[in-house]
Amino acid sequence: MNFLFAWRYFKSKKSTNAINIIAWISVTAITVGTAALIIVLSVFNGFEDLVKSLYADFYADIRVAPASGKTMLLNEGRIKQLQSIQGVAALSLIAEEKAVLTNGENQSIVFLKGVDAAYTHTNKITQHIIRGNFDVGTADQPKLIVGAGIENAVGIDIDKSLYPTTLYVPNRNASNLASLDALNAYSLKASGTFMVQQDFDNKYVFSNLGFVKYMLNMLPNEYSSVEIKTVNAGQADEVKKRINHLLGPHFIVETRYEQNKSLFTVMNVERWVIYVILSLILVVAAFNMIGALTMLILEKQKDIAVLKALGADNGFIQKIFVSEGFVLAGIGGIAGIALASLVCWLQLKFKFIKLAGGTFIIDYYPVQLHVADFILVTSTVLIIAAFASWIPARKAGLQHVVLKS
Repeated sequence: MNFLFAWRYFKSKKSTNAINIIAWISVTAITVGTAALIIVLSVFNGFEDLVKSLYADFYADIRVAPASGKTMLLNEGRIKQLQSIQGVAALSLIAEEKAVLTNGENQSIVFLKGVDAAYTHTNKITQHIIRGNFDVGTADQPKLIVGAGIENAVGIDIDKSLYPTTLYVPNRNASNLASLDALNAYSLKASGTFMVQQDFDNKYVFSNLGFVKYMLNMLPNEYSSVEIKTVNAGQADEVKKRINHLLGPHFIVETRYEQNKSLFTVMNVERWVIYVILSLILVVAAFNMIGALTMLILEKQKDIAVLKALGADNGFIQKIFVSEGFVLAGIGGIAGIALASLVCWLQLKFKFIKLAGGTFIIDYYPVQLHVADFILVTSTVLIIAAFASWIPARKAGLQHVVLKS
């Protein structure tokens, strides 16, 4: 019944045209706020999914590393036990250390990652090779795969590489860092360039596992880490528990999320900050709604008096004007959802809103619609509408109106 009164009040003509204008201003503000929230959150979802996919292409589902120190010992028996764990699809052994890569007068500090033949089965790095191919060579004839940023910094030309680059790696058996034998050096050619994301492109180079272990004077069963691909990425936590049970406390086992915990935490915080900031648009719309309802109450003084004379209590009167607030919010919210859905659909289909600069992996704003965002925004609109309409509605219910004969 109260919604019927609210709907009739919304449609009926008012004695003062300003009431209609203010009501439609509040509806428009809610429409804009709702659409802005959904569109921006959808764009944020698009970037978040893109970044996660790039990290998923580089990082394995699970990484095993030593709890202390840089290296760990794993014999053949333990490696086979890891491979036989339920949920493990592929396993790659890694040797990693900081190094210096030089090409003539150009040089760059890099993270040298020695990988075995199974490494490309634990991630999708081969999909990001932009020049050459992913060929790390052999222990006797090693090759380099370099990030695009390092390729530019050192001045390597994969397609026209006539002279090898020189790799300097710390010598763990050196007496001290200042001695002549503090670094082991080796000249080798680059066979490929990858481009995933700046954080990786400016940091990593890959080479043969046996070669890197030789350069680092590592023992045959000594490794820096183990990277594991699971049969199902959604079961990574379960597989992690099984690996922890097998290896014990002397090893750190991390899922992809835990390897990049700070990144995902920051992205989650940014998402909520964006939500709070854009919700202020709806708060501003709430002030318009308060004004519209207050003027409507003044307009309907006679109606309120008649209803009270017929036996309506204060609560019923309050419900009518609270319902009026929900009518305004509902019209604005539905219009905003429709507008946001249309804009996002057009962006998905035609990609008409472009990114400036042209230096990113894609040249348009990515969009990803999530049902949870629609639920969140709808709930926000309804909560704000409830608070905004309750203030004038309460006054309407408490006021004493006397009918004049």
